[in-house]
Amino acid sequence: MKTFYDVQQLLKRFGILVYMGNRLYDIEMSQIELKQVHENGLISTPEYLQAELILRQEHRRELAYIDKRRKKDE
Repeated sequence: MKTFYDVQQLLKRFGILVYMGNRLYDIEMSQIELKQVHENGLISTPEYLQAELILRQEHRRELAYIDKRRKKDE
């Protein structure tokens, strides 16, 4: 598992499809859903930690992209 898409596919295995219309919100909701899947014992701790790390990285990247876009528009 290396990308946000891979995390989405992991969640899809459990019938969870996340689309909020905003990439940042999609990442945040995926984090919430991933935590629930782990708390219910459906995925292992290493798998959860790997997916959480990917989501945190994507969240930081998206915030940086939004900030860069705002500065460019000013």
